[in-house]
Amino acid sequence: MDAQPLIGITTYLTRARWGVAWDTRAAVLPAAYAEHVQRAGGMAVLLPPDAPATAAATVRRLDGLVLAGGDDLDPALYGQERHPRAGAPVPERDRWELALLAEALRQELPLLGVCRGMQLMNVHAGGTLVQHLPDVVGHEDHNPVAGAFSDHLVKPLPSTRLGELLPEPCDVATHHHQGVDRLGEGLVVSAYAEDGTVEALEYEGRAAFALGVQWHPEVRSDLRLTRALVTASRD
Repeated sequence: MDAQPLIGITTYLTRARWGVAWDTRAAVLPAAYAEHVQRAGGMAVLLPPDAPATAAATVRRLDGLVLAGGDDLDPALYGQERHPRAGAPVPERDRWELALLAEALRQELPLLGVCRGMQLMNVHAGGTLVQHLPDVVGHEDHNPVAGAFSDHLVKPLPSTRLGELLPEPCDVATHHHQGVDRLGEGLVVSAYAEDGTVEALEYEGRAAFALGVQWHPEVRSDLRLTRALVTASRD
């Protein structure tokens, strides 16, 4: 049996409560991320925020990387003031994940960005974000119920890596209020929502697996994207 590739998954850094009385700062992640990687044949390891200087060594120990969803990125990273509806920034997480992404690209580590992770890829490449998507699209369909996932249709583009993995339009799990505005250098769009929102990004001409999606594959049963990451990580 082939060894399971080791897939690192980034985590939140937030205050959390559990047990009888614990209420403290914690590195946390919804279990669905690790379970999805495990079902796809990978071994999941969580990567809480650390000093950016450790990113290179961390990436060398991994076979693949998932940049997980979560907190809004600090808009100062792309030269904007914070929108009234934007969440409070978590600079430790931003710095850590930007360093991980840079090293993953440099070392050609297979990677998958999920929601915030896709937005991070765009900002790292010099792009910008829409800080509150309803201001642009005029509806709340990407995040209709706080704390719950909804579904909407996305249309992958042919002749892209995503289009090869998902050749037909499909419903995906959505929960986000921000999105891509100006596209970062070297990135190409590989899927759109029906309202024109960018739903997937990849790097133009890059051989190593590196894909970002605005939706949350980990909360649905379709394993195609995560299996593709695990396969690339094993290879």
